[in-house]
Amino acid sequence: MDIRIGYLQWIPDQGPVLSNVIPEPEDAGLRGAELAVEDNNTTGNFLDHRYLLESRVVASEAQAQEAVAWMMAEGIELFVLRVPASTLNLMADQTAGKALIVNAGAKDDALRLRECRPHVIHTQPSYAMLTDGLAQWLNLRRWKNVFMITGPTDSDRAWADAFRRSATRFGLRIVADKPWTFDADLRRTASQELPLFTQADDYDAVVVADVRGDFGEYVPFNTWLPRPVVGTQGMSPVAWHRVIESWGAAQLQSRFRELAGRDMTGDDYAAWAGIRSLGTAITQLNVTDVEQIRGFLFSDDFQLAAFKGRKLSYRSWNGQLRQPIPLVHPRGLVFTAPAEGFLHPETDLDSLGFDEAESDCRIHP
Repeated sequence: MDIRIGYLQWIPDQGPVLSNVIPEPEDAGLRGAELAVEDNNTTGNFLDHRYLLESRVVASEAQAQEAVAWMMAEGIELFVLRVPASTLNLMADQTAGKALIVNAGAKDDALRLRECRPHVIHTQPSYAMLTDGLAQWLNLRRWKNVFMITGPTDSDRAWADAFRRSATRFGLRIVADKPWTFDADLRRTASQELPLFTQADDYDAVVVADVRGDFGEYVPFNTWLPRPVVGTQGMSPVAWHRVIESWGAAQLQSRFRELAGRDMTGDDYAAWAGIRSLGTAITQLNVTDVEQIRGFLFSDDFQLAAFKGRKLSYRSWNGQLRQPIPLVHPRGLVFTAPAEGFLHPETDLDSLGFDEAESDCRIHP
């Protein structure tokens, strides 16, 4: 039995970055999908299942829609997408009633709160899941007064909005909330500008919302007070990172490096988890019917072994993959949320991100 999975990637050009941050690999996501297909075939060989990946990396939203239309015409009904939220919604309309989509790219909370689609599931953690993990850790450490800096992009503002909610939820106080409005070259001026910018009476940590890295790399060690930096720079909540090695992850990291010649990113992991989820369902059901696969993913029988120390499952109300959130710095794992003590009546993984009562979505009975 052949199982064809479509992978599509479109990342809009964000313009020049103002710092010398290391750019995201251009094949981030795609390589994770390729590894997952290899893993699926390792299991599938015993059942006469053959997984085939049809992948496209395109340069525009129009090309993305054309690629999905072509794949559907070729009979592909299972998709993993790394595209912006607006494009994801267009493709959800394009495939409604005909396919199952895994969102392995967009972190936007609206996709889990209001804009949910019955045939779309999410392996990429939402902004709220990431910032809740960070806020739990700050609460645990009793670093409750924070200074926040927000960059100018839509992604920066979305990350910052999620953190403001997390701060309220977990008892943190934002003592200063400043937008970053400078366009100076911080490679020359960081030591002069940042100490003045971060002046305040007192704070326990600096929280940075700079998703693409315009200025955040220069905040550590340049703050007015000698305080740790967390958020999108410093210590960061992520879906995945090369420093994760427990629970068998070292073996996953090694196989990925052999395939891609680089370290696995969070986007790679989200694509990998999506295709492994589909493979897990197909192995159990021995069918490729989209509705049966979807039903199994939401059932109590589904558990994804995903190298995070827990068996992962999908939230029935919005299709989000429950998962622990690692908190890392570039060379080490600091903590894995959820923190002990943040309880939930169903599972402590639902203490990360918007809970069922907070979401308007009800995509599965």
